[in-house]
Amino acid sequence: MKITDAHAHISNTTYGNVELYFEQLKEAGIAEGVVVPGGMLDVRKMTDYITGRAQPENTVPDNFYVQQSCKAHQETLLGLMCVDPHDDDAVTDLENGLKSGYRGLKLSPMSHQFSFAGRTAANLSACCGEYGFPVYTHVVYSPGASTARFVTLARQFPKTNFILGHMGFGPADTEGLEAAAALDNFYLETSTGSFLHIKESVKRAGAGKIVFGSEFPLSHPKVELEKILLLKLPESDLEKILGGNMRALIGIK
Repeated sequence: MKITDAHAHISNTTYGNVELYFEQLKEAGIAEGVVVPGGMLDVRKMTDYITGRAQPENTVPDNFYVQQSCKAHQETLLGLMCVDPHDDDAVTDLENGLKSGYRGLKLSPMSHQFSFAGRTAANLSACCGEYGFPVYTHVVYSPGASTARFVTLARQFPKTNFILGHMGFGPADTEGLEAAAALDNFYLETSTGSFLHIKESVKRAGAGKIVFGSEFPLSHPKVELEKILLLKLPESDLEKILGGNMRALIGIK
């Protein structure tokens, strides 16, 4: 079975560089990864950002590092582009990025502090739908960037696929699960998600709505993979969760 890590952050740092990521992929027996820019937040102190004790040191996503890494490892890495919705040229930049080889959009409300209800978020979502690529994001404890707001955005653009990172907010986000079960275009990504919630999500939404991710470098791909393997699912379900679903979402046969 070819396993795809659907979500990893890479950055030109000692703790999150692409060489370290490859070491961990090899340890986990994972064939390929979908990567996004890291380094906007120092994940070694993530709780400080979540609680508001620290603010992002750098809000500019290093898409160049992702792009160069993907070019250097075309058989192993695929990239999602991160843009700041506050940038005037956000939609144009995304469109150019999708044309140049990126496979979707990564949003970062913790770094960029925007609302899913904003006009730019809507335009970015529409752009992804036109090119057939997904929108991936985490959510935060904020009215503008909550699970409910992200679900509303997904309902607004039924031709665009939306991936809710980390199974949503907290250890058991029922709003995200209900959306995955109800909406054809809404998916849940498993990294750092709780074992029981992943298990319930597979049961209620189906294996076709779940994608496996690692959240490197905050977590190790092998640790996150073990949670999926412990579900003891049929081989056909594992093939979907561990790569098939994500490869279909980003247009890889």
